[in-house]
Amino acid sequence: MMRDTRHLAGRARLLALLLCAGLVLAGPVAGQDEARLVVSSAAGEPLVTLPMAEGEGWCLEWNHSVEGFAVLDCYRHRDGRMVLERSHLPDFAAGLDHIPGRGRQVSDGEGGYWIEDLDEPVPGNAYRLRVGSLAVDHRLVVDGERISLSRLAADRAVTLRLVTP
Repeated sequence: MMRDTRHLAGRARLLALLLCAGLVLAGPVAGQDEARLVVSSAAGEPLVTLPMAEGEGWCLEWNHSVEGFAVLDCYRHRDGRMVLERSHLPDFAAGLDHIPGRGRQVSDGEGGYWIEDLDEPVPGNAYRLRVGSLAVDHRLVVDGERISLSRLAADRAVTLRLVTP
């Protein structure tokens, strides 16, 4: 009987040691030590979470409500801040014009234009967006991949936030 107790105690110590070693090797909980772009519902529920290391960027793309073509606002994680870098406007349609003194307008070679050098930090690293219907299809574009926010939260408010450690 004594032998069984020592055997079980030894196994328990070994199991505890392995568990502790696993925690040390695993490090902090995933996502806590890296910056990420989070889109959350008005209730604070995360809808999209993407790693967003220093220097990486993403765009918010949507279809213009009148003309239907894609419009882009492009951001970058710069020095722990969400920064609006540039916007792409394929036409001078309603509401889409360059404001003198805010970046510089450059032709895209296809009849539209980029507004470059905006370099506007987003206050608080976050902004609210009323997500459009599927016709508008607000979407995140990261590394050429598109995530439709309209499929997740059409006609609802969300917050886009750059969370930094």
